[in-house]
Amino acid sequence: MSFVVLIVVFFSQLSVFFTVAATSTLFRHGTVIGFNQQTQTPNILCNTSILVEGDTITAIFGSHEDGSIHVPPNAEVIPAENLIISPGFIDTHRHTWQTTYRTIASNITLSEYFVRYSPLSEVLNLFSPDDFYLSQLVGIWEALNAGVTSLLDHSHNINSREVANAAIDAYTDSGARVWFGYGFDPTGNFTIPSRATHIRDLAGDQRLSGSLVELGMAFDSWGAVSETDLQEAINVLKNGNLSVLTTHWLDAQWNIRHGPSLFQRLGIINESFPIVMSHGTFITPAEYQLLKDYNHYVSITPESEMHFGHTNYESDLIMDQAALGVDTHATYSGDMVNQARIWLQSVRLRSYKKILDQWKIPRLSPMSVNQAFYLATRAGALALRRPDLGILEVGAKADLVVFDGRSTNMVGWRYPVAAIILHSHVSDVVHVIVGGNFIKRDGKLTAENVANITTEFARSAARIQEEAINAPYHMEGGFVFNPVLPPASGDPVDVVIGEGTGY
Repeated sequence: MSFVVLIVVFFSQLSVFFTVAATSTLFRHGTVIGFNQQTQTPNILCNTSILVEGDTITAIFGSHEDGSIHVPPNAEVIPAENLIISPGFIDTHRHTWQTTYRTIASNITLSEYFVRYSPLSEVLNLFSPDDFYLSQLVGIWEALNAGVTSLLDHSHNINSREVANAAIDAYTDSGARVWFGYGFDPTGNFTIPSRATHIRDLAGDQRLSGSLVELGMAFDSWGAVSETDLQEAINVLKNGNLSVLTTHWLDAQWNIRHGPSLFQRLGIINESFPIVMSHGTFITPAEYQLLKDYNHYVSITPESEMHFGHTNYESDLIMDQAALGVDTHATYSGDMVNQARIWLQSVRLRSYKKILDQWKIPRLSPMSVNQAFYLATRAGALALRRPDLGILEVGAKADLVVFDGRSTNMVGWRYPVAAIILHSHVSDVVHVIVGGNFIKRDGKLTAENVANITTEFARSAARIQEEAINAPYHMEGGFVFNPVLPPASGDPVDVVIGEGTGY
């Protein structure tokens, strides 16, 4: 094959995933959800244009300034009169490799999840690196399609170099902004020293150089590995130039006590990287104070915490050190707007219930749509210590989500934030731009191979699901959570007239 042919093939393969890199784009005369830095609330700008040059927002201006702002002559102009332009949504907790499980775990408890579908089960043996690649790529496409431009992937499926490399390929091919939570829990024959060597090797990996993928660590085995292995993981955190540490934190009877006091004892609470602790179940005032003192965040995953029942009541009180996440998106919805909506209404419910229990009538809402929107955008950026994300302002990265303000469920809006949080759905997302590049345009993902990849993924998922659903479910005591506590079942509900519901 000639050199010229090789070059043509190389660039044709790249085009499978991406459109041509962005130069300049002007969204003209739309409704822009800007940000008031003083009040930390949305600043609604009507009849306003946004200029994107490269990967950065370079101008935001009203129609009265049209003649005074320099717009590059080659800029693409997109009329935005009926569009709502929002910052991209930021998901601070997701397991993209589990896309393969879609619908097969719809009625499980957290105990059953651990026994049958978690990395602690035998399920990882059903996946090849190619299976993981397909599952992660399709999972990220699901997020992008819904306007999630940045996500922290807790990749606890990593059991070999090949699987870790497949994850990086999926991330870079997707076009999303991804924090790779490289799983350090010693699954399979992939030891912590081997993981440490690989993650150091990745520092010079050309796939990551200049990409939207940042390298981090996901780790949950703090008390379950040898002191030597624990120190190896800590050394990587301190010296590996990682962008984030993420871990699961479910306290009290769940017995997964990975809160800030643990990291204080380990001497890593005041390093340069942020720590994102997912769930924060049964958080105490002392742990909350440590979050504030060292500026680390909890990722609240509302639908997950309801589905699995590990609660999130205390999270009502720590939202100034929290962002939102999705978690196991194959079991429920994978979009951040839905998480913000569920969280908003559940916080309201709990607040109203306290007032009603006092035989009083609620007068004011305890939480606003603006606050829900903040948690899904700006708070996620701050959790990852990226002040240039989750916000529309000059100098910020050009991560935008554009909604159709004239859809049947949104038309007639007066307040655009309320229109998004309470009335929108995924089909209203017209455009998604990440780093200045269109990832979704005119309602469709721009990757040219979506149909082929999803077809391959469907075959992979069907094969894996066929075996996964037959995994046995045995539970003694509290299983991995708390062996002292006995298992129990809640009273079943009845939705059918007569005896039984056919559950």
